[in-house]
Amino acid sequence: MSERQLPDDLSVETLAIRAAQLHTDEMSHSEPLFLTSSFVYDSAAQAAARFAGEQPGNVYSRFTNPTVAVFEQRLAAMEGGERCVAFASGMAAITATFLALLKPGDHIVSSRGVFGTTNVIYEKYLKKFGIQTTLVDLADIAAWRAALRPETRFLYLETPSNPLAEIGDIRELADLAHAHGAELIVDNCFCSPALQQPLSLGADIVIHSATKYLDGQGRCLGGAVVGKAERMQEVYSFLRATGAAMSPFNAWVFLKGLETLPLRMKAHSANALALAQWLVQQPGIGKVHYAGLSDHPQHALAQAQQSAFGGVLSIEVQDSDGRADRQAAWRFIDATRLMSITANLGDAKSTITHPASTTHGRIDEAEKRRSGITESLIRISVGLEAIDDLKADMARGIAALGLAAR
Repeated sequence: MSERQLPDDLSVETLAIRAAQLHTDEMSHSEPLFLTSSFVYDSAAQAAARFAGEQPGNVYSRFTNPTVAVFEQRLAAMEGGERCVAFASGMAAITATFLALLKPGDHIVSSRGVFGTTNVIYEKYLKKFGIQTTLVDLADIAAWRAALRPETRFLYLETPSNPLAEIGDIRELADLAHAHGAELIVDNCFCSPALQQPLSLGADIVIHSATKYLDGQGRCLGGAVVGKAERMQEVYSFLRATGAAMSPFNAWVFLKGLETLPLRMKAHSANALALAQWLVQQPGIGKVHYAGLSDHPQHALAQAQQSAFGGVLSIEVQDSDGRADRQAAWRFIDATRLMSITANLGDAKSTITHPASTTHGRIDEAEKRRSGITESLIRISVGLEAIDDLKADMARGIAALGLAAR
């Protein structure tokens, strides 16, 4: 196998296509797919050396596979990280990071606006191992500071947040974490490295659900963790022992997704901004949550640390009688004909869901209220369809509220 040396200082658009290219003796232009569980050796001595880590090379696809390795290397290059470790899903990546790098008695400060299942990990599983979590409002730096304890090891956030599109100040939170001897972890799922590179802003670790924008067509599950080589070695050791490995086939699909990621993210962002600007003018739409709107509280911050605003927005709806409840939200969702009713996001197809009963349905009611997950809230992942068709689909939802779109 061979790889030509790439020039230094390539743009993320070029890295998405050219970083970590892998050529076998067959010299295929597309990266090869290694669908194998194991590998063979020239001798028993070579096998022993590989298993002992004394000789580089493949051992077993649970933790060494060439296709997965190329995906890891390319994503690390795009994020500006030293090393990436790939996992079977985004939640596997999150859980592995916590369990590999924390110990009993450690403490996490996390933003409230994280994916609902992350809260389940905090409350149901990390507590079993004596790891405590304090939730704070993403944009309230004073709350982050007040929540710090001597045993705090991680500050953890998603920015933009799911589903309210709040923005966390990565530089300020990184400075706060480092002054306390802690690390900052950023879930970069909503922006991807095409729009935001948290490591360059001071973050220590970046996490991805590759299932979302890195794939871009809703085909495969996967996750990834990116950071310094020494810390990623600990995460890799956890993967090797526990086995939440990314499928080689999924890694190959994600490699194809990365090639078009910068183009897609620009198109998603343009569509989402146009749709958000249209929605704020419509009856029955109580609020539009999208950082691309000039009246968003963190609009300027989003402009400073992102190159565009991303493809996810959320709206709060109310019907013609002024009811802002689950029934109104469900009528709106069920009236759409173009958007897919699914909890996934980051797809070329636009998707629509009701967070309070799906992605955040397992969170207790009090925490939902504190997190702004109201019964009237609808999350939309804006796809790549024609914007006029998306507006027409939203107009169907507005009509179901007993109102007429403008």
